[in-house]
Amino acid sequence: MKSSLNTTLTASLLTLCLSLSACVSPSGIHGSGLMMSPASLQSAQSLPTEGGRWPDTNWTDAFGDAQLKQLIAEALAANPSLAEARARLAAAQAFNESTQADRLPDVRADYAWTRTRYTENGLIPPPYSGSWQSDNRVVIGASYTLDFWGKLKQADLAALSQVQAQTAETEQVKLTLVTAITRTYNQLAGLYALRDLAQEEKQRREEIEKLTHQRFSSGLDNAIERETSTSLSADSRADIVALNARITATQYKLAALAGAGPDRGLQLARPQQSAFSTPAIPDNLPADLVSRRPDLVAARWRIDSFGHEVESTRADFYPDINLNAALGLNAFGFSRFLESSSRTVAAGPAIHLPIFDAGRLRAQLKLRYAEMDQAIAFYNQTLVSALDEAATDLNRIHTVSDQIAEAQTAATAARKAYAITQGQFDAGLTTQISVLRADLLVLFAERQLINLQTDQRDDAIALAAVLGGGFKSQADPNADLASANRE
Repeated sequence: MKSSLNTTLTASLLTLCLSLSACVSPSGIHGSGLMMSPASLQSAQSLPTEGGRWPDTNWTDAFGDAQLKQLIAEALAANPSLAEARARLAAAQAFNESTQADRLPDVRADYAWTRTRYTENGLIPPPYSGSWQSDNRVVIGASYTLDFWGKLKQADLAALSQVQAQTAETEQVKLTLVTAITRTYNQLAGLYALRDLAQEEKQRREEIEKLTHQRFSSGLDNAIERETSTSLSADSRADIVALNARITATQYKLAALAGAGPDRGLQLARPQQSAFSTPAIPDNLPADLVSRRPDLVAARWRIDSFGHEVESTRADFYPDINLNAALGLNAFGFSRFLESSSRTVAAGPAIHLPIFDAGRLRAQLKLRYAEMDQAIAFYNQTLVSALDEAATDLNRIHTVSDQIAEAQTAATAARKAYAITQGQFDAGLTTQISVLRADLLVLFAERQLINLQTDQRDDAIALAAVLGGGFKSQADPNADLASANRE
């Protein structure tokens, strides 16, 4: 009979809770964001299938430069930006641990001792009035939240998704850092090659200047030719000074990327200007890019996290039921403190009912949906930008390849012209100045070729980064269009 009465009271209580909570309703609140599908963005013409492979995690080893590998290792260990990203990941993991703890029972123990003199003119009767007494209290309490509506579970899942998102964002920071070092290192190699040519050019122009001055003294050249040769020699020396300054600045930049002081850059040896093959476009690139780009993976996990936060906030509209229990001892003094008559026992539920909150809960739910819509918009923009970057880099690689072919033709023609001029000089049909000037045309063509080859390697590095740099998501938030538009 007593059990039946308790069951009836419990059912009535739950019915009352549901009735009262209906006063605050989430009805009519929903999100409007829709995630773009890679298939909806036409890219087959700009990103044709080439049967290529995705970059692996050690894609920078293709340069075959041990110094570059060492720089990257130093950066991964000491770069402040990466350290900051790892700290954010640690914070997300700690928060996730706290949300997991919220779903488990909470058990605590408290002890208090109070020494009190009771007034003789108050409510406390003799023999305690006018005396000093010790109040001893020890309590072991426990509480547990009945997660009927999944509020705590959804909060835990949201925090877990944030950990996944921050993990991917940390990988994105790492990829950005490695890419920046590799591109800067490639620029340094190109600058050294340009300086070699500049030194050759300086030598040729100084030889021309010397010959021109001799011809002027012999009356074979005029003052304009003399001053022009002097100006060209000065320009060559200025170019070398400028290139040395750019080399030093690039060394400083590499040191900063490695998380070291500028002197570390001055210790760098000349890079090896080895070839770096352009990665071919993999099959099914748009669809697979979603799991290969860490920034896209992070954006998907953010959407998933906000989706769980929406569900957790929805649960706020329903009653919270907590079970509480406490067992302890309470007595004046120590003599009877441990007796069974000093025990205290308490147990019972605590219920929180949202009846009227002036629209606070509805505003919070609207905020969560707005945050999820913002995350969806950010994901869509990231997806569009990723395909744009891939198409742009691929187009630039093809363009530079065509330019290199033309530059090689120009360099070959310049070398042939130089050989012809040299032959004419050997036959006494032209002057040495003509030979030196023909040689300068060869140097100019080779400079153009070096610049284009440096650009080609830079574009190949950029494309490897656009393709995710070897990253592959090990988990999928399953944030499809339906789940992203929860109501």
